[in-house]
Amino acid sequence: MRNLMTPLAATVIAASALAPWAVVHAQTTAKVVFQAPLRVLDPVFTNAYVTRNHAYLVYETLFALDASGKAQPALVESWKESPDKLSYTLTLRKGLKFHDGTPVTGEDVVASLKRWSDRDAVGQRLMAVTAKLESPDAATVVIQLKQPFGLLFEALAKPNLPAPFIMPKRIALTPVSQAITEVVGTGPYRFVAANFQPGVKASYVKFADYLPRAEPSSAFAGGKIAIADRIELINISDAQTAINALRNGEVDFVEDVPPDLMPQLEGAKGVALKPYGKSTNMFTMRMNWLQPPFNNVKVRRAALAAVYQADYLDAQIGDAKLYQLCGAVLSCASPYASEEGATQTKKPDLARAKALLKESGYDGAKVVIMHPTDLATLSSLASVTAQALKQIGMNVEIQSMDWATLLSRYSKKDPVAQGGWSIFQTGFASLDLMSPLTNPNLDGRGEAGYVGWAKSDEMEKLRGQFAEESDVTKKKQIAIAIQKLNYDQVLFVPLGSYSKFKAYNPAKLEGMTDALVPLFWSAKK
Repeated sequence: MRNLMTPLAATVIAASALAPWAVVHAQTTAKVVFQAPLRVLDPVFTNAYVTRNHAYLVYETLFALDASGKAQPALVESWKESPDKLSYTLTLRKGLKFHDGTPVTGEDVVASLKRWSDRDAVGQRLMAVTAKLESPDAATVVIQLKQPFGLLFEALAKPNLPAPFIMPKRIALTPVSQAITEVVGTGPYRFVAANFQPGVKASYVKFADYLPRAEPSSAFAGGKIAIADRIELINISDAQTAINALRNGEVDFVEDVPPDLMPQLEGAKGVALKPYGKSTNMFTMRMNWLQPPFNNVKVRRAALAAVYQADYLDAQIGDAKLYQLCGAVLSCASPYASEEGATQTKKPDLARAKALLKESGYDGAKVVIMHPTDLATLSSLASVTAQALKQIGMNVEIQSMDWATLLSRYSKKDPVAQGGWSIFQTGFASLDLMSPLTNPNLDGRGEAGYVGWAKSDEMEKLRGQFAEESDVTKKKQIAIAIQKLNYDQVLFVPLGSYSKFKAYNPAKLEGMTDALVPLFWSAKK
């Protein structure tokens, strides 16, 4: 592992050569292991979780969600809203600087929001109702709407990727089809470009000119005080090796501790083991609506009736203290969580499932379940699905492949005989599922939408109503209607929630702000 770590002095010298104003004399260096290697640096180009973690070190948004899920001002100092809720004037905080020393202006914001909206579903909805987005002066941004958009502040505070991070205009003008390679933000840490080796390591240093907000930190919002002078990101692909390195003091943070390795850290000297929160992640099952047999809603209903969440959670997690039965399509961490329509949280009625399958006219068409062999966090799910469907008389075949192959294959719309697929299971952070607009599994746009290609005009109508509505009570009613429709048409099947755990060296990282993702800042001065 020593070969993965660059001596601090060498990196400081390299950073000094690139930017004399940015010389840092670090007192505290935290060596960090994320759940995957960092290769793509652009938080708009990809939705990879490791890129999200990287982005929160260096970028910020206009607004940010606090621990209660409410949007709070971040880069924004104040704003004015017209009585008809069609015009918003945002004033930026004074003295904001990018990591390259240039001031943050309204033109940077406009360019950043436009690039983000080209990629993001929420941003696209916002721009569809936006008549004008402009910066009349360096400190001001004006958003003029064609019709009220009830989720405006929530959209500008969207925490999951693609997120509306603000970057310099010259970078934000990069076409969205092209990944940016220059990392310049306003956040508490500055990316050290000279030390980046894709998939191997990355370095970040505390930004000397950072201006934190005065409020205490609360999840993504509030003051962000860098908890270390330097962050060294190190890729260790094997979980056991990462745990050993933490126990030996060679690294200071491991993002994702597998349940079977947690006992090795319980009571270990100099190690803290802590959950990100309850129901931070969810397993899901997606069926292919384009090809038989799941192009038939009755077959999808039969499959739903055959599966039982506890079987998946016992197989993949194993410890009942770490998981939760949850039928909420928006996750049980969402303020709009509901259990209406969910049957898979109870033991299955196989007789009913068989009757539904018979009623569908199922003719024995092969069901191909894709199984990733190199991703331990998903390794047991395919076999559970196969067993459940075989019990009701379906012709099932598990096809094993590495995760990269699965990701390239799941975009194929061909029949299974030509390399297509029927089912895949995956896992999502609850952060990605909590809103009907950000949850990809509720995409009802058919072939233009998320893989699985569910087609439901009614779902799209409900998602549009949710976006336009500002009244919380009415939004909850719309969310329940979305929940019911999902289980009637079976756009996807939630397979249960579980808590993700981080492990770290408390001598260096005690006081990290609690959130559903790793955030390396604290409210402490």
